[in-house]
Amino acid sequence: MQIEPSGEACGAFVTGINLSAPLSRAVIAELRAAWLQHHVLVFRGQDLNDDDLERFTLCFGQFGEDPFIGPIAGREHVIAVSRLAEEKAPLFAGTFHSDWSFQEKPPAGTCLYGITIPPRGGDTVFVNQHLALAKMPADLRSQLARIIHV
Repeated sequence: MQIEPSGEACGAFVTGINLSAPLSRAVIAELRAAWLQHHVLVFRGQDLNDDDLERFTLCFGQFGEDPFIGPIAGREHVIAVSRLAEEKAPLFAGTFHSDWSFQEKPPAGTCLYGITIPPRGGDTVFVNQHLALAKMPADLRSQLARIIHV
């Protein structure tokens, strides 16, 4: 397994691993350490079924509950986010958001598995909030500290 940093504020690409097979405790520990360091891990070229996706997700912690989106038929913890090219309705979560951060006990992370990704659009963008807070000017941070605990 190789872990290659993206060169951006967060993210790393993980290659040389098959997520459709059970992972050893040592590999899970290495992936978890990489996730904590890079905040986002990308595993390209994986062929996963729903059981594989759930098993892999559980390597990082228990499932969270989504109060707005129901799971796909026959599953408790897999949802489908899809959009047809001709759809005209506003984009689902079309603005910056953090999955489930509003919950009293939000899950540690989100696992996304792209099945059909369009050649243009369909982007998911990630932000390193630890780095943003660390680089925030002191006066702005003190203003923020008056509103919330940072």
